[in-house]
Amino acid sequence: MRNILLIAKREFLEQIRGRAFKISTLLVPVLIAAMLGFSHFMEQKAGKGKHVAIVAQDAALANEVRQQLLAEKWAEYKVDVSAPATEQQRSEWQRQVQTKAVDGLLDIDTSNPDKISATFTSLSAVDVSANGSLQNALNRAAIDQRIVRKGMTSAEADSLLAQVTIDSLQLDKNGRIGKSNGGSVVIKATLMLVMLSLPIMLYGLDMARVIIEEKTSRIFEVMLAIAKPSDLLAGKLLGVGGVGLTQIAIWVIGATIFMGSALAPQLLTGSIAVHFSWAEGIFFPVYFILGFALFSAIFSGLAATCETSQDLQKFMWVAIIPLYTAMGMLPVMINDPNSSWSIAASLFPLTSPYVMISRMGLAEVPMWQVAVSVVLLALTTWGVLWFSSRIYRVGILMYGKRATLPELLRWIRYS
Repeated sequence: MRNILLIAKREFLEQIRGRAFKISTLLVPVLIAAMLGFSHFMEQKAGKGKHVAIVAQDAALANEVRQQLLAEKWAEYKVDVSAPATEQQRSEWQRQVQTKAVDGLLDIDTSNPDKISATFTSLSAVDVSANGSLQNALNRAAIDQRIVRKGMTSAEADSLLAQVTIDSLQLDKNGRIGKSNGGSVVIKATLMLVMLSLPIMLYGLDMARVIIEEKTSRIFEVMLAIAKPSDLLAGKLLGVGGVGLTQIAIWVIGATIFMGSALAPQLLTGSIAVHFSWAEGIFFPVYFILGFALFSAIFSGLAATCETSQDLQKFMWVAIIPLYTAMGMLPVMINDPNSSWSIAASLFPLTSPYVMISRMGLAEVPMWQVAVSVVLLALTTWGVLWFSSRIYRVGILMYGKRATLPELLRWIRYS
């Protein structure tokens, strides 16, 4: 045990004092904040300030569409109308679209009043028409005109077409009802996925890289004089895992201090508020520790069979596939956190470290599913550690020979 703690202390201090730890500790939160801020900024600016031209034979319909677009204050549309429009005017507006003087041209065909059609011309394949604003404005204007022709006033038509809003409420397992903020839970789920995946992958791969370097430089031969291979592996896991937990703790403490400062209300404005439950706070380090132990054990065993870092690159898919699967499951979980696919991904040991904690941020997850997920992950981690430690014992002293599957099985039997 003393050797394990000494090796863990060495690995911990070596990583903590390194430049990579200091840079990543400062840079990762800044990059995450920058990405979220840029995404929010682009979301607010997307589709705003567009200059649209409308051409039609029916001046009343064209002007009604213009009024519908201008009623969307957030979009800040600038709308020009040519109605009734001549072919020369259509050609001139198309030329202005081509020269980027206007963003798009909406051409409304009213030759058949019962079947109105329209085209939207722009330089972009996906433009303002993609968000439905133009289509909604045209449909509302057309319906308004048809109702007025039936004998109603314009005010009565607007009253009939008034939209109904739906407020989302969330029911928890205790029967309490609270207002649901979809944007907040999506941000929280994404944030927890990133905060878990980055340290697990980075430190797991870094541990494999260190093993290859020590194997290549023959440092292991000296270290094995005072410690058993199993002690070396356990010490490295404890030391590097402690570095990851320290980094996450620094991020959490830094975020807590920032949120309690006077600067936070000035910078964080808007309707999005992210809250974490006690269960998320407890299980976040649990999934980090088990996920780190699992992937680090996998990479340690693989690194012991490799001669160079280039050999290790062949096994990168072991890390990438579970991570990409978890990221691919995020839209599925956002749509339905309790679907069969979401449940399966949160129970499968290779994806559960990433998926379960994000799923807990999106919905109330039954505790039996969390317990089963933790137990399966712990058992898988124990099994992988058992195999990896036996491969590690023999592999770190094997040089100049590429390990094959029969060789690996022999190493396990020898150990």
